[in-house]
Amino acid sequence: MTALPVLTPWIDNAHLPLEGRATDTILAPFSGAPTVLAAQGTGADLDRAIGAAQRAFQAMRSMPRHARRDLLDRIAMALTRDRQALATELATSAGKPISQALGEIDRGIMTFSLAADEARRFGGEVIPLDIDARANAMTGLVHRFPVGPISAITPFNFPLNLLAHKVAPAIAVGSALVVKPPPQCPQIAFRLGAILKECGVPDGAYNVLHLPIPVAERLAADPRFNMLTFTGSPTVGWHLKSVAGKKKVCLELGGNAAAVVHEDVPDLGAVARRLAIGAFAYAGQVCIKVQRILIHQPVYQRFVDQFVAASAALACGDPLDPKTVVGPMIDAGAADRVQRWTAEAVAAGAEVLLAGRRAGNVLTPAVLARVPADAKVSCMEVFGPVTIVEPYRDWAEALIRVNDSTFGLQAGVFTQDIGRIFSAFQGLEVGGVVANDFPTMRVDNYPYGGVKDSGFGREGVRYAVEEMSEPRMLVLNLGK
Repeated sequence: MTALPVLTPWIDNAHLPLEGRATDTILAPFSGAPTVLAAQGTGADLDRAIGAAQRAFQAMRSMPRHARRDLLDRIAMALTRDRQALATELATSAGKPISQALGEIDRGIMTFSLAADEARRFGGEVIPLDIDARANAMTGLVHRFPVGPISAITPFNFPLNLLAHKVAPAIAVGSALVVKPPPQCPQIAFRLGAILKECGVPDGAYNVLHLPIPVAERLAADPRFNMLTFTGSPTVGWHLKSVAGKKKVCLELGGNAAAVVHEDVPDLGAVARRLAIGAFAYAGQVCIKVQRILIHQPVYQRFVDQFVAASAALACGDPLDPKTVVGPMIDAGAADRVQRWTAEAVAAGAEVLLAGRRAGNVLTPAVLARVPADAKVSCMEVFGPVTIVEPYRDWAEALIRVNDSTFGLQAGVFTQDIGRIFSAFQGLEVGGVVANDFPTMRVDNYPYGGVKDSGFGREGVRYAVEEMSEPRMLVLNLGK
């Protein structure tokens, strides 16, 4: 039998030895086959990584902007070169259908390219101070400086691009990181380390450790980090914020995104097909996946018929098959949870319009109606291939029901009336409103994040650069 590859802590642009380290066997979500052994980092390893990041921070902050820009451009080019291999790795290790995996690699390339642009622009401003008679001869310069070493924790569902949204702006601003990748599929984070080294990232600027939970909590609590950036579950995220002390914190915590479909949409079938993709691509393991659909009463039944048909037609199964849209859940525990939540909703009175089926870790799409508001598939983040549909009487009611959630990440509204669009923009308690497309939309240059239980702070390269830096004021007295 061929020995499995082993991933050991990546510190100072090199792997540490395996000797004496406990290992976890990482399984492929679709086949269930072992893929790699991930060696657990220790507290001593984390101390070593923090020290490396502290040293590298001094090198990164003093690196000229043109050098940071060129470094980020080289990383984007290396990702382009390795696009197919990285996508295949995503499909195997995270169960992401290959067409969607290729799209994620393309987005990762864009994220690093956007960061190269920000390295050119990142600066400050001149502020006039003679608005006050005491400062007649004074002018002010504001410049932004990197906050310091950053700890980053990333989830399994976008193993490259969500990592890129932490690494690329950190390089642009001149910082260094210690990264904890997702325990279900840490491979991409380690592979990125080799790419960054090849492209010339200084030793210690990017460190990766596969950590057990008791050690991982130090990524939030250790005062040697000046910032924590976390993407994952609300329970974990808010706990980490509570122990983070004085450091800056950015949290992206997910949601239960709603889409509102009004009777004036010109092509109801096209909307139904688009929302089926938003609901079930990658088995719904997307924090802005379509979880709730509110449909104007006059077109409710017609929309539901077309949505159920479109959902049932989606190809499910092997993520390496180019036709697959709905791949496997990340592991058996996640699949069990989604089935359990669905069964609880049905037991509470929900109507099954499309029944999900299971084969291994693959769950086919499920569509429910008449779901009680307190059912988990309605009020919590299902993070799986289940979507609920419900009618509404008027636009104001629909917006109230979208807001009736502890989450507030993104929402989609479908209407031809610009007044309705702006009422949604002004009234919805979310980080982003998408008009005439699904809420599962993200372009990597815009401010992305949520309110309420959906998070704290914003990503999107320019906005992440601002989160990872702080302004410093210089007052120049030019009259003396």
